[in-house]
Parts: sequence; structure tokens; C-alpha cells
Amino acid sequence: MNRAIEMELELSVNASSASDPHSTLMLGESEPLQRTRSLLQRYANCNAPVLIEGETGTGKELAAREIHYASARSLGPFVPVNCGALPDSLLESELFGHRRGAFTDAKSNEPGLVEYARGGTLFLDEIDSLSSHAQTTLLRFLQNGEFRPVGERPLRIADVRIVAATNVSLRAAVEAGHFRRDLFYRLNPLYVCLPPLRERDEDVILLARHLLRDAIGRHDIGPREWTDDALEALKSHDWPGNVRELENVILRACMRSDHGTVSVAELAHAEPAIWGRIKFASAEEPTCTAIKSGFAAEKQRAIQTFERRYLTALMHRADGNVSHAALLSGTERRQLGKLLKHHGIERHGVSADQSAG
Repeated sequence: MNRAIEMELELSVNASSASDPHSTLMLGESEPLQRTRSLLQRYANCNAPVLIEGETGTGKELAAREIHYASARSLGPFVPVNCGALPDSLLESELFGHRRGAFTDAKSNEPGLVEYARGGTLFLDEIDSLSSHAQTTLLRFLQNGEFRPVGERPLRIADVRIVAATNVSLRAAVEAGHFRRDLFYRLNPLYVCLPPLRERDEDVILLARHLLRDAIGRHDIGPREWTDDALEALKSHDWPGNVRELENVILRACMRSDHGTVSVAELAHAEPAIWGRIKFASAEEPTCTAIKSGFAAEKQRAIQTFERRYLTALMHRADGNVSHAALLSGTERRQLGKLLKHHGIERHGVSADQSAG
């Protein structure tokens, strides 16, 4: 078995059998999240496959775990698999196992991921990354729930629930010819789309406090508390990377703090896009100095501040891809490139002077 998959599998099986199920729940009190969790609880009572879609960092694995731990399979293993790490050459061996001597390196009988997940849930993350060959193999398995380990003739019956996840629209991938339509329907009897963090404003502060406590505990950092203006700055950000981005920003800000609080100053260095929003917000209230400098000059400065803030957030959301950013913003690619160059914003939305700070 691929060593990276084997290590992930060992950790996941051990964790799912020993951990407190409540520690895996999605955190939040907003209406969009509560609606989603209610749907996940309903899905837990059914054994049909579930397709989870959502932007990067929205918590798709947590959603899959909610289904698992609320289901009749909760005492069985939860086995997450990164589909992008399944090599075509070893695909059937990884999924279904193999018998000794089935191929050159098969020195012993080895169970596959389906067998490891027996009685529990097999979570197929990044399902859109499967190759055509892998899609065909998975489709054949899902059609009748039977599989055959490599080198073995008798068929076996699987006892596993399938939950799949993707950060793209799988239906759009089907229409574009990148994903099998019949496999899409096999994976999609039940469907949920996770709400992005920008639609869960009231959860940001709750998450920020929880993640700060978590960072302090995991990294043995002294006690820290948020300042009020830092929490407001966090709440004002769009969070294109969602909860994962929030977690990373909090860790960076926490590590920069050398006293009992985490303030806007630490956030300014931890996340330039937030700093852009803070500067823009402060520019909304005209000062005496601003009034003295004249309307035209202040208008131009406000436009420049807005452009920089918008472009920084845009490039974060587009993962640094200029073509994708142009599509998202409805801007001609060449014109967007000029604006990025004018503001010194690099491919990942962070300028050289900001990243150095």
C-alpha cells in the first residue's frame, strides 16, 4: 500500500475509534450552518452515498464525520482517502487489497481501503481528481457493492458507506466532459453544499476564540485574548480560504504576539488582505488632514485603497490564478494584469513589501 495513504489510514482508524465524536463536530451557531447540520443529521439515518460540495476550507471532512458519528456506523472506522493520491497503477490494490504473489512487490496478503472501512464510512475526498481509469473502477464497485482483491477469484461483499467530497461543481465537471455522468449519479443520491464562511458572519468571532484557544494549547503558547478591534477586523474579512484560512491567520497572529493580547497590529502582519480592509475602513471617516488635502486627492486615494483591497482579496480567492481572477471579477485578463502590476500584487495576492513585513 502507498506509504502516505497507509500512514493517513492508520492515524484515521485509530482516531475514529478512540476520539470523542463531539470533537469532530462543525462549530457555529449561524442559520446557514444550522440548516446544513440538520441536513447532515437526516442523512446519517440513511445508508445511501452522500456527495459534499464546498469551497476549500469549509470543513467537508468534518461534515462527513458528522454523518458518520450520527449514524448506526459510528462504532466502525472512518477512513478518509485523498483520491488525488491514488495512483492508477496500484488503484485496485489500494482500494480492494491483494493476495500474496499477485504482483512483484506483493509479499503478503494485504487488505484494501474498502476492507479497512468495513462496518464504517469510506470518505473519498477530492473525488474530482480521479482519472478516467479510476472513475471506471469506482463505478463498477458502486454499482453492486462487490469487489475482488487483486489475485483473488471470489467476489466479496463490501460493508461500507461512501461519502465523497469536492471543492468544484461535479455537475459542471460532468458537463465539461471531465467526470463520468453515471458515476456522478452513483455518488449523488444525497447532496449537500457547505456554506462559505462569508455567509456565516456571526460564526467568525466564535470560531476565532475557539481556534485561538486551540492554537495556544497545541503550540504551548502563553495565554492570549483577542482585542475588540481585532475581532471586528476578522469579521470584516471575506475569508476566501474559509475556516482553514482563518485558522492559519490566527496561528500566525498568535505567534507574532509577545504579550497577553492579539491585536490588529499582529493581524496586519499575519494577513495583508485584512490589513487592506482595516486601512480602507479607517479611510471612510474623513479626517482634518484629509479635508485639507482636497476632494480630488482624497477621492483618488480612496479609489487606490479600494482597488488594492479588492484585488488582494480577489487573488486570494482565485488561488493566485490570474485567468480565474479575471473570470471571477468580469475583467479582461490583460487589464487585470496591469492593475495587479500597478499595485504591486503578486500571483498569490500578496505584495513583496507586505510579505516581508
